[in-house]
Amino acid sequence: MGFARTCSVTLVGVEGVVVEVQADLEPGVAAFTLVGLPDKSLTESRDRVRAAVVNSGGEWPQKKLTVGLSPASVPKAGSGFDIAVACAVLGASERIDPRVLSDIVMIGELGLDGRVRPVRGILPAVLAAADAGFEQVVVPECAAAEAALVPGVSVLGVRSLRQLVAVLTDEPVPDEEPQEPDRPDPLMAGLRDLGGGAATGTRGGPGGYDQGHDLADVVGQHTARTAVEVAAAGGHHLFLEGPPGAGKTMLAERMPSVLPPLDREASLEVTAVHSVAGLLPPGRPLIDTAPYCAPHHSATMQALVGGGPGTARPGAVSLSHRGVLFLDETPEFSSKALDALRQPLEAGHVVIARSAGVVRFPARFLMVLAANPCPCGRFSRTDDRCECPPSAIRRYQARLSGPLLDRVDLRVEVDAVTRRELSAVGARGETTTVVADRVRSARERAATRFHGTPWRLNSEIPGRELRSRWQAAPGAMDDAERSLERGVLTARGIDRVLRVAWTVADLSGHDRPDAGDVALALQLRTGVPRGVLMAIGAGV
Repeated sequence: MGFARTCSVTLVGVEGVVVEVQADLEPGVAAFTLVGLPDKSLTESRDRVRAAVVNSGGEWPQKKLTVGLSPASVPKAGSGFDIAVACAVLGASERIDPRVLSDIVMIGELGLDGRVRPVRGILPAVLAAADAGFEQVVVPECAAAEAALVPGVSVLGVRSLRQLVAVLTDEPVPDEEPQEPDRPDPLMAGLRDLGGGAATGTRGGPGGYDQGHDLADVVGQHTARTAVEVAAAGGHHLFLEGPPGAGKTMLAERMPSVLPPLDREASLEVTAVHSVAGLLPPGRPLIDTAPYCAPHHSATMQALVGGGPGTARPGAVSLSHRGVLFLDETPEFSSKALDALRQPLEAGHVVIARSAGVVRFPARFLMVLAANPCPCGRFSRTDDRCECPPSAIRRYQARLSGPLLDRVDLRVEVDAVTRRELSAVGARGETTTVVADRVRSARERAATRFHGTPWRLNSEIPGRELRSRWQAAPGAMDDAERSLERGVLTARGIDRVLRVAWTVADLSGHDRPDAGDVALALQLRTGVPRGVLMAIGAGV
């Protein structure tokens, strides 16, 4: 008879639950029973663990073996319990002192040859272990840098089960052949969700976008450039409508480079989501720049908001958390998928309910929509080149529901670039660096104003708090209130106008919004010209 226990972590969304792994050996017919609501991949760990122990030079106990995962009421999923199960079994058979195992959290998959393979969600798992009071964590060596992001935790990275057993028994640690630095790590094969990058449009590389993109490349479009700057400064959602080739995609692709670097808290949030999805960039355990996600218009509702069969995975709204979600050709998305965005746009998170439980993913993103004005793309108020019948134009524009557009703060019409603008010498607008400096200064002003509150950006302030604590200058909201009476704005819309006005004031250096700031916010919100100069320094 023998008993040993150690700990591992199961993930529910991006939140970890510490699980106690118990192994019990009893006299009887040799058998291996795994209990505690394991899923299919965890049930298969019986064969992986047995082969890994034998191939690592250990002796498999020929007794009745029961491994329990506690708490038994919490579903467990994934192969990250393998090394915890193996060490618990070796502790029960007295190959390892059971007292050494009880205060250690072990996370990692075992290959049949005993090598320790990485798993998804190392960062949130170690965060959960630290919150539970554990100070020692064992992870795969290739994931040690990710685990080391959590302060107050001692991380041991191992390449194989043999190395781990030697460390725990104070024996000489055997050498294991390291991975060659210039070759792709075969242990990382299969870690990413198949097609994950393609389905969500998540880009690899530093910052998740092309560093060569610069706002100075955009010709003309002064109004749209101002809208991009305001959106980045306040975290406001943006809708760009215009003909093909006008620069809508160019503006959206340059949005991440205008956003400031993520602070430590936001970096850990973003890294945790990408870790769970298996999309961490190689060699970059911490994501410190705003992510950029641009799914194709054929993406399903599950690809956008998360879900899928079995364990729910984060969707595009979570992968763009603290960054930019760009929906190009928005009317081509299914209406069901688009309307599913309404709840995370308001709440800042998405809750996915399944029969096995409920998971919650963060989803506080900056949404950029881009659309043509009609099926042919040439409809305009200034010319008659469009060949679409009025009924086709109405049907095309009606694909974007009113409730969804009501949650979009800025709506800008992007005009076609003229020959004069395209051929003008020295007509380049401001660079990304110049605009990003103003955005950073505006966010600092907002952060000072919101000190001591749970909010960071103007777009996050609840309407009640906005109207009671941060009012505009006397008389500044008169035009907006008249628009509310005429039905041009909803109650939600007038709150969003005030939020945008605060952002314009922050960019302009005003202590609070004046009539000009509110007029510019109204023009950006409704798209109706109000004689306001589009000048916050956006290349006018």
